[in-house]
Amino acid sequence: MNDHPSIAAVDLGSNSFHLVVAREVDGTLQILHKEKQRVYLADGLDDKLRLNQAAIDRALLVLKQFANTLEDFPPGNVKVAATYTFRRAKNIHAFLTQASKVFPFHIDVIPGQEEARLIYQGVAHYVHNEENRLIIDIGGGSTELIIGKHFKHKLLTSRNMGCVSYTKQFFSGGAITAKRFNRAEIKAEQEIEVIFANYINEGWQDVIGTSGTIKSILTMVCAQNPQQTFVSIDDLLALKQQCIAAEHINNISIEGLTPERQQSLCGGLAILIAVFKEFSINQLSYSDFSLREGLLHEMQQKLADKDIRSNTINNLSERYTVDKAHASRVANTATWIYERLSKAWQLNDNNDIALLNWAAKLHEIGLSINSSGINKHSAYIVANSQLPGFTQQEQLILSSLIRFYRKKIKRDELPEFTTIAQQHVIKLVTILRLAVLFNQKRQISQQPNMNISANATGLFIKFFDNYLQTHTLLNADLELEQRYLKKVGISLNCS
Repeated sequence: MNDHPSIAAVDLGSNSFHLVVAREVDGTLQILHKEKQRVYLADGLDDKLRLNQAAIDRALLVLKQFANTLEDFPPGNVKVAATYTFRRAKNIHAFLTQASKVFPFHIDVIPGQEEARLIYQGVAHYVHNEENRLIIDIGGGSTELIIGKHFKHKLLTSRNMGCVSYTKQFFSGGAITAKRFNRAEIKAEQEIEVIFANYINEGWQDVIGTSGTIKSILTMVCAQNPQQTFVSIDDLLALKQQCIAAEHINNISIEGLTPERQQSLCGGLAILIAVFKEFSINQLSYSDFSLREGLLHEMQQKLADKDIRSNTINNLSERYTVDKAHASRVANTATWIYERLSKAWQLNDNNDIALLNWAAKLHEIGLSINSSGINKHSAYIVANSQLPGFTQQEQLILSSLIRFYRKKIKRDELPEFTTIAQQHVIKLVTILRLAVLFNQKRQISQQPNMNISANATGLFIKFFDNYLQTHTLLNADLELEQRYLKKVGISLNCS
């Protein structure tokens, strides 16, 4: 038996794809293997936010290579996070369908806030500061800015500006001028402006840059000043003048600049200059740890049964003073129903029960707004809150379960999910609805004595001891529920 099983993190970025393999030894992660491939995915996103097939093919080729590396890995030991370009792509479902044929691991498209949180965790596990630090990560399509102390983040943001997208937007055709640089910087400053006050009020003592763009800039700075270990505003402005003097991207020749980074340097440099100016930063140091390491540590915690998502749900429940006893009864009933229907309904997703339990725990948080339309209020809070640990799709499913746990199920208001069928979610909604219904009197002794079973489209509930005859309100509610469920293709039969 292997006492130190390997785990792997895959970062599907807008510019590059990364694979890191590690193992835990005595609580510490040892990096065993790394792979990095340029994909330039953001370059394949058109004006209608659709990935072209050429970009998809480049991505699939790299995923196939990664699949070979990870051939012997169990699915639970591999975490895959897709970032900005995947969040934006309108044809993401088509891509994921093609990817599943060459890459057997689940791809999570993560929200920008989650990307920022994982970046911070990656840095925090390796770089220690006693005071607040500002982390800057410039990717191909987005830039993450995080303030935190020790292992706790305080402010997170992901802005829609990246080295590839800004180079494409402001340096189209490859021409470099002072005017183009200034336009790019002003646009980046406008992106930062909305977060400026909160970040300045929180404050920081150290500034740390991560990932490829900043690493490339530091390499160029160190090539000219070998003893230097940081990047200053003067360094950035000097690099800007060298780019302008080159007049075209293909003519940039700066010691330390690789050919791959040459094509996206101007956009990334303009963004970093804007961040320095807007926040009056004098210098930053570099950390080689970022999103991938954050993923590894998250997986390390999950394998130790310390799922951050459970903490997230508990914290949200506390914040909105949910009736925990009632929520727990609903969760237990939902689990009981799921276990009896899962085989007939082909519900074999390992995440199903967790999502049902979390939905049960949060379905009443909307009471803090108003009891009228509670399901809509609750769903809104879940859909628009920062939920550390949750992927974009998990958050969408969770809010959908809560949105339709009562009243009509409006199929046209259910979103399309990237890797799960809409009907699968409707079946989970049905389970949650029944769990809430059977606990509506909020008393421990009120759950009915019954059996429940199903076939592909039908649901059968058998009550004992003449239960429905003595509980006329539940009987009436179930008759109404029959009409609601029939609209979404599920027949409910009670006796």
